[in-house]
Amino acid sequence: MSLDLESVTDSATYVSQSAITTVNIGELHFETGGYLPKVELAYETWGTLNAEKSNAILIQHALTGDTHVASSQLSPEAGWWEYLIGPGKTIDTDKWFVIAVNMVGGCYGSTGPSSLDSDKNPYGSRFPFVTIRDSVNAEAKLADQLGIERFHAVIGGSMGGGRALEWAAMYPDRVAGVGVIACGGQATAEQIAFAQAQVEAIRLDPDFKGGDYYGGTPPVQGLGIARRIAHINYRSEPEFNVRFGRQFQGDENPLNSPVATRTGRYQVESYLDYKAKDLAGRFDANSYIALTEALMSHDVGRGRGGQATAIAKITATPFIVAVNSDRLYFPEQSYQLAADFGPHTPVHMIDSPIGHDGFLTDLHQVADDMIATLGL
Repeated sequence: MSLDLESVTDSATYVSQSAITTVNIGELHFETGGYLPKVELAYETWGTLNAEKSNAILIQHALTGDTHVASSQLSPEAGWWEYLIGPGKTIDTDKWFVIAVNMVGGCYGSTGPSSLDSDKNPYGSRFPFVTIRDSVNAEAKLADQLGIERFHAVIGGSMGGGRALEWAAMYPDRVAGVGVIACGGQATAEQIAFAQAQVEAIRLDPDFKGGDYYGGTPPVQGLGIARRIAHINYRSEPEFNVRFGRQFQGDENPLNSPVATRTGRYQVESYLDYKAKDLAGRFDANSYIALTEALMSHDVGRGRGGQATAIAKITATPFIVAVNSDRLYFPEQSYQLAADFGPHTPVHMIDSPIGHDGFLTDLHQVADDMIATLGL
């Protein structure tokens, strides 16, 4: 159910896009010096915001995720946490008002590099550098316009976990509980290294044109390579072996090529090709760079005396989740984050063979713990 817009302050400007609502939050000053005179954020909601506006839960999407966390009357297709959110589910929308916001810099309704400036030209290479903290500041402006002074919980997985953690650090009085799922307190050197390879793959695509490719051929080859690199980290080595092994794709034989430029593929190559094509068809390359750079910026301890000092100032109840086979955010990072919250803070472990993406497919394993910890 969408929010009754009559209950929101008159200063907001709204555009209805089926299940998605777009709101103008006004100007935004970015952490590294960028500025936009007008920023729009797109969001979806489920449930009803109560009169006290005290039952709101904010859900944060991952890098290439969107606002469609669960189905609704306006948008019946299944969402990426469909089993988690809805009437009678873990986050019961008969009780809670759930909101999911497309991050600034994205391409699913919020202002991003493909958005038009006041002269009706895409921002492209002129779009400001975005950090995780910029995204939280933008979302706080939206919360202000919705009249939500305090979230009962802010919950996210992967990059969404970093956004949730920053909410608790930046606005401790506005977050009662924080769910950090398959994400640590900072992007590690290895994560930055993998991310840099993805960004460079896009920038080196001849069609990228410095980020100003709109109106021409988009850099789909570079974006596809970036997605291949990322997806290897999203899944686990054992899953690849069990699922694909060394099998050829159909009747393709990679060993039948007389020259080095072969045409036959292994099954795992076909799988990565599919993932690359799928993302290139639905995501803007500049947004991929912007959000990847934002994820590289993730460091809750930056400018706050280090991670432990920053976490010590958070007042929200922590709910920390790791995936035992994750090789993007290793469980050790979650254990360190939990230790910084205090010696009695547990790490709730998802047992999944597929790797990092277990936070999407298997979060139901810790649903009871989520209810108990966050008071759902």
